[in-house]
Amino acid sequence: MARKAVGIKDVAREAGVSVTTVSHILNDVESARASDETRERVKSTAERLGYGANRIARSLRRQQSEMIGLLSEEIATTPHAGRIILGAQEAARKRGLTLMLINTSRDEFDIQRDTDALLRQQVDGVLYATMYHREIDLPRLLRSVPTVLIDSTSRDGSIPSVVPDEEGGAYVAVNELIEHGHRRIGFITNSDDVPATRGRLAGYRRALGDAGLEFESRLVVSEQSETPGGYKAAVAVLDRVDRPTGLFCYNDRMAMGAYRAAAELGLRIPADLSIVGFDNQELIAEGLYPALTTVALPHYEMGEWALGALADLIQPEAVIGTAPSSADPVYESAVLPCPLVRRHSVAAPRSEGEPAHD
Repeated sequence: MARKAVGIKDVAREAGVSVTTVSHILNDVESARASDETRERVKSTAERLGYGANRIARSLRRQQSEMIGLLSEEIATTPHAGRIILGAQEAARKRGLTLMLINTSRDEFDIQRDTDALLRQQVDGVLYATMYHREIDLPRLLRSVPTVLIDSTSRDGSIPSVVPDEEGGAYVAVNELIEHGHRRIGFITNSDDVPATRGRLAGYRRALGDAGLEFESRLVVSEQSETPGGYKAAVAVLDRVDRPTGLFCYNDRMAMGAYRAAAELGLRIPADLSIVGFDNQELIAEGLYPALTTVALPHYEMGEWALGALADLIQPEAVIGTAPSSADPVYESAVLPCPLVRRHSVAAPRSEGEPAHD
């Protein structure tokens, strides 16, 4: 007679714990409350009963590898990558899945080649993370497997995706200046027409409007979104008699250029000029003096959300022991908040007639 397959209930009964406890321990859920003795007992019981082998058999019956591919478009070489990867990795671990990473380029040939390499490993689905927030045409080969986009959206809107709330992040950045008493606020921004550029301008304008402040187009200057561009744009905005007392920068690299411009113009931060950045690139934001108040992109949260969405698409009972959903999950694009990270680059503006600091 064939031996009955060992299930999670068998492990729970033998170990004297609940099914949920077994699920959490075997999936390495960090928040699970269990003693070291209980964890060891559950794992040894599962091994003795052959439950791990049963999971392999289960994946074969379903023709699933329980592997997820993360195709990252050069993000592994950027400061952002670690948090995206970590968010996806920890979410995968909780669901008993393995994450496989390939770092590709923005070249179409490289993308197709690296996508094919992932698919040959029989991954159940793919997370595709782009270098920066933009609209894309999904690589052709990814149409054959469940896919979720990170930091981008598909042009036809057919692919689940997760992006940062660019407008909301800009709104909280500008509002931070407004709440400190600034009424004349400049914006140095990116010259590229991408969703982040449009969203951050919209947030800047909305924050001004909600505070009853007039939008002045001459206080908005576009340049390349790097340090030299930030320097050039900041000089254009600040080298004037009616200069702004607050400055919102498209990203932290442009903010670094603005610091240089302020120093050359004899302006002290934040005594004479308050600055807020965007991205929270810690090497820049914490390395500047004074440390830069900025807005954080939700990299960890995007990786975590994307993995969860993809796992639910391909594996409804993503955590051991949970019941399949009665209906296929449907995901639209998620827009995640960008929180403000306060440091020391914002203060109240000097009053009229107040002497400048030496």
